[in-house]
Amino acid sequence: MTIHLDTLIIGGGISGLLVARELRLAGREVTILDKSKPGLEASWAGGGILLPIYPWRQAPAISELAVNSLKKYPALSQELLAATGIDPEWYDCGMLICKNPDYEQATRWCKHYGIAHQPAAAELLEPFTSDYHLPLWLPGIAQARNPRLLKSLHAYLRQTGVRFLDNTEVKGISIANRQIQQVETADQTYTTKELIISAGAWTTDLLNELLPDWPLDLQIQPVRGQILLFDALPTTLLHMVLDGDQYLIPRRDGKILAGSTVEQAGFNKITTEDAKQQLYQFATGLLPALKHYPVCHHWAGLRPGSPQGIPYIGRHPQIANLSVNAGHFRNGLVMGPASAKLLADLILQRPTDIDPTPYSPTRAIAP
Repeated sequence: MTIHLDTLIIGGGISGLLVARELRLAGREVTILDKSKPGLEASWAGGGILLPIYPWRQAPAISELAVNSLKKYPALSQELLAATGIDPEWYDCGMLICKNPDYEQATRWCKHYGIAHQPAAAELLEPFTSDYHLPLWLPGIAQARNPRLLKSLHAYLRQTGVRFLDNTEVKGISIANRQIQQVETADQTYTTKELIISAGAWTTDLLNELLPDWPLDLQIQPVRGQILLFDALPTTLLHMVLDGDQYLIPRRDGKILAGSTVEQAGFNKITTEDAKQQLYQFATGLLPALKHYPVCHHWAGLRPGSPQGIPYIGRHPQIANLSVNAGHFRNGLVMGPASAKLLADLILQRPTDIDPTPYSPTRAIAP
């Protein structure tokens, strides 16, 4: 028997879930298909800082999505908490950036986007051991606790009628007249008016395998990141700290994340002793108080790396009812709400808040 769907999303990470929310709010019937359980890959594994690492050093297209999303997170978190009772732990604890050789560029970026900033006061620096260089304090920068945000969003979507097909892999896609006709799984056939692929690091391989005659060279590749979690007290660290390319993130219950590595390891998610030792040395070197607390968890995730970290958001250039929302690299949570809104606007033919041109999949048409 063939099951007829309105909108099918392949991928249950933060990007797929937030697109589902946008389309459901617009009245669309949405089904999410995931090869495992929703939210167990990079979305779950990240640190949850709601700011790109040194955004002034990155492409403006990243800043546009990130800053737009920052404005949406407080209301989104309250909405999810009120609807589900599960707190995403949006927490505006602020961020200290220890080394800023490009201080003028950083402050110009902050002024342009309306981000509160000031030179870091001496008392902010006291707990840390760092070779400070023009330290910068961003008091309004927030975080979200990835697993709880995903759990809350998942529960919210179920309440609103979104259907989930867990532990389900797509085996084939058929096309006629430049339209998706059928999606095949191991035990079911689906038709869908709209298909969205939001499969994170697996997006490129999935498209190449299922649609070999419609090539898109998205260049989304897995980039492994490892993180440690210290079981500390709530007073140990009161705000996020970025030192070089690594960071500490305090959760409300006192636990502290130390991250992260950036590794080309294919689809290998194993943790390594070398990374554990490197992260431990970084964390305890920056914040010596952490030597008094045990490491209670060590994990790895696979980020969807893309050229310049700019995601692909929009219609497939050759298949009318196929869209993509993937390739956010380290910033899936940071750019998530604005990315989802942009794709929903394009699908529903609404005016967009952000110029969609830099994110268009047409930039990846294979020669």
